Amino acid sequence: MENLETLRSQIDALDAEISKLLERRLALVSNISKVKKTAGKAIYDPAREQEVIDKLPVENPEYAYPVADTFRDIMRHSRDFQDKQK
Repeated sequence: MENLETLRSQIDALDAEISKLLERRLALVSNISKVKKTAGKAIYDPAREQEVIDKLPVENPEYAYPVADTFRDIMRHSRDFQDKQK
């Protein structure tokens, strides 16, 4: 069994990767916000959000709910971010 410090180090490395991916995602969200505003579309699209949740590639069924819930949070924060865009 690995020790706590080793496991936390692995989590820290994953967190750094996730942070970079979230920044890339938010850059795309910013572009989507501009397109939606130009087209007069609403920021919130529940059908699209459900589509994202439904197609998440989760290999371990035990993780399905927390992964889906995390993505719901990501999308909620993305909507908040879009609302604040000019």
